[in-house]
Amino acid sequence: MAEDSKSGVPTDDAARGYGDPKERLAAEMRAALKAGEKIKLGALRLLSASVKNREVELRHPLNDEEFVQVAMREVKRRKEAIEAFSGAGRDDLVAKESEERRVLESYLPAALGEDELAALVEEAISATSASGLGDLGKVMGYVMGKARGRVDGKEVQARVRGRLR
Repeated sequence: MAEDSKSGVPTDDAARGYGDPKERLAAEMRAALKAGEKIKLGALRLLSASVKNREVELRHPLNDEEFVQVAMREVKRRKEAIEAFSGAGRDDLVAKESEERRVLESYLPAALGEDELAALVEEAISATSASGLGDLGKVMGYVMGKARGRVDGKEVQARVRGRLR
């Protein structure tokens, strides 16, 4: 069982006995509060607020897939903030946002590797009978449906465009 070096909290859900990512989120928030990890606590609080807002929007508790979508959106916001702050020369805020992003990425499923992505793109092209850039949408829909939050859409689009040319 792996542990977070700072808080000593186990890092895999099965080891903790959490069946629900919201339970894990609450436990990690308590651990971060006790350990005095302000950046981690802030990121987890923002994720918790986003989850609650999404539950209010949908009018039902989030399932695991919906929770991952919220976490992906928060990670994407951090990535955009990092790009903006680095362009403005704000290295202090880049470091803060990078740490928050690292914390939030622990709630995402494992990303697809290069080989897995290439194989999935090939599978999508053959399954959709794609022959040119006009079929980009079909291939993208197939790949993104299979990958479900495990890969960045821009990366998939670049790879599919390169393959269909």
